[in-house]
Amino acid sequence: MSCGEHNFREKLTEICREFNNDPNELISILHKAQGEFGFLPQKVQETIANIIKIPSSRIYGVVTFYSYFTMEPKGKYPISICTGTACYVKGAEKVLEAFEEKLNIKNGQTTSDGKFSMSSLRCVGACGLAPVVMVGDKIYGSVNADQVEKILSEYD
Repeated sequence: MSCGEHNFREKLTEICREFNNDPNELISILHKAQGEFGFLPQKVQETIANIIKIPSSRIYGVVTFYSYFTMEPKGKYPISICTGTACYVKGAEKVLEAFEEKLNIKNGQTTSDGKFSMSSLRCVGACGLAPVVMVGDKIYGSVNADQVEKILSEYD
């Protein structure tokens, strides 16, 4: 086992221990692990499964069910476009297409330089500001396709 492998396993052991290795705390464990590593690849899932003694398929089911969790690394600036009803009706699809065009990636992908990743989500609870885009924790309201380039320029 390499030094990096040992530290990786040690960190996951520490995270699981914080939650008493309790399988009922799986979501909290995954949340903390994703915060530590940025994403939850198969290696992380299998290691957690071994530590808290549950099937890795259960972890995979949770990771793929909740849109918050990701098995792919996110960009430095994760972009989330709300496609819930209010946002969709007010043009979120055109905003999503504009981001895809400007970044040259599809929804769910990360730019080759690792700067931006893009995903859609169902509701951010800001329907009065529809369509809504989030870049990291910053919320942009009443976004239209023409504003996409300006939003991206804030992150150069």
